[in-house]
Amino acid sequence: MDSLSIQDLMSKDFATIRPDMPVVEASSYLVRQGLLGSPVTDESGIMLGWISEHECLQAALQVVYYNQRVASVADLMRTDVLAVSLQDDVLTLARQMLEAKPKIYPVVDANNKVLGVISRCHMLKMLDERLQQLAKKP
Repeated sequence: MDSLSIQDLMSKDFATIRPDMPVVEASSYLVRQGLLGSPVTDESGIMLGWISEHECLQAALQVVYYNQRVASVADLMRTDVLAVSLQDDVLTLARQMLEAKPKIYPVVDANNKVLGVISRCHMLKMLDERLQQLAKKP
C-alpha cells in the first residue's frame, strides 16, 4: 500500500444525485449502478450530503407498502459525511474501514467537490492483487 494512493484505488463511477430528487429516483440510480450509496451534490459537483441504500429502502417501503408521500433526497440525506482527500493515506483509511465506519467514502478536493468514491471493496481488490503478486514470488 506504500506506493498506492487514494486516486489509484477510487472509482470515478458514482451516481449523480441532487438534493431535490425524489428518494425513489435516487434509489433507482443506486440499484442500476450497483452502489451502496452516493454523494449528493449541487450542479457544480460540490458535496452537500450522502444518501445510502438504507435511506432509500426506508422511503421505498413508505411508498410501496404504506402509500405515503415520496420524500426528497434533501429530506433524508446525511449531512455529517466522512470524506477523504487524494492526499489521505491508504493504510490509515483501510484501518479506519475496519472500525464501525462507513463502507464507502466520497473523495473530495479542497473545495469539497466530489472526485470519486472509495470503498472496502476497492481496498480488498487492491489487497487481493498484492496477495496474488506475493504468491508468485519464489
